[in-house]
Amino acid sequence: MRTPVPSAPPLPGESRLVRQAKSGDADAFTQLYDAYVERVYRYVYFRVTDEAVAEDLTSQVFLKAWEHLDRYQPGGSPFIAWLYTIARNQVIDHYRTHKESVPLEEAIALPADVQAVGEQVESRFELQAMRDALQFLTEDQQQVLILKFIAGLETHEIARMMNKGEGAMRALQMRALHTLAKHLEPE
Repeated sequence: MRTPVPSAPPLPGESRLVRQAKSGDADAFTQLYDAYVERVYRYVYFRVTDEAVAEDLTSQVFLKAWEHLDRYQPGGSPFIAWLYTIARNQVIDHYRTHKESVPLEEAIALPADVQAVGEQVESRFELQAMRDALQFLTEDQQQVLILKFIAGLETHEIARMMNKGEGAMRALQMRALHTLAKHLEPE
């Protein structure tokens, strides 16, 4: 498991931007988009494996956020937590409606540099091993690890997003890491 991505500081003036966006200010929403698109994309990409699908789902997340901005209640959870909730639902909907398989030729796009091929293959095997190991975790365990180590959220942010206490989040994270470690051990 990689070291955690540091949690990004809150966007300065986020609540003001949200209020402006809720009143129809597209420029304010664009600033929110620019601030959070990379984090949402990383979260979605880790859940789906395909760059094009991750890009499509990320754009759908922001489209839904724009369309349903009136549902976001400032002061409750951070705006990024609301975006992650939308992203999680988009990923679930994607898997419900798409049973995709990737042809072997497309599974690994070969770069011109032979050394880079080996590095790319090794990186993809490591990523696939991580994804395979994640399948042994419960949905909540997967969610907490992805939000913590991929999205870079703090424990208190994850707890608020998942409607659980911080102690419960720490325990869930430790159980998930323990299970993950068992399934990632070399055979």
